[in-house]
Amino acid sequence: MSEKTITVDHAIEMLKSSGVRITPQRHAILEYLVISDSHPTADEIYKALEHKFPNMSVATVYNNLRVFKKTGLVKELTYGDASSRFDFSTKRHYHVICSKCGKIVDFFYPGLDEVEELAAQVTGFTVDHHRLEVYGTCPECQKNESENPSKLEHETTIG
Repeated sequence: MSEKTITVDHAIEMLKSSGVRITPQRHAILEYLVISDSHPTADEIYKALEHKFPNMSVATVYNNLRVFKKTGLVKELTYGDASSRFDFSTKRHYHVICSKCGKIVDFFYPGLDEVEELAAQVTGFTVDHHRLEVYGTCPECQKNESENPSKLEHETTIG
């Protein structure tokens, strides 16, 4: 699991200090995001928690993600497909994305932090953030390709 600098308890305190009421569902969704490294979709979060909260809807998950996004605890990741993924963001990081299966892995590289400052100096922009994505084939898909070379021509890539 990648390093997470904010614990669930600290995130709960941040929400409370923003005036957000903490429901059992909200706590569970937040905890799932903190523990997960998979950058889940709202549907994936819903499916993971529906056994614990049978009356919870996908809309409840989306509403909570919107609250987390507004308070800066979560980033919404869109990559051109139909569903957004959500990232519990505690440290600046980038994403390496598998072009075959869509898996997203966090990549920490502080050397790129100066990009914003340089971009502001060169362009005159007031830069508020940047996003870097690296695409390739994950180890699992590489293994599958080497074990099943005939499947290559039938697979569709994302992106």
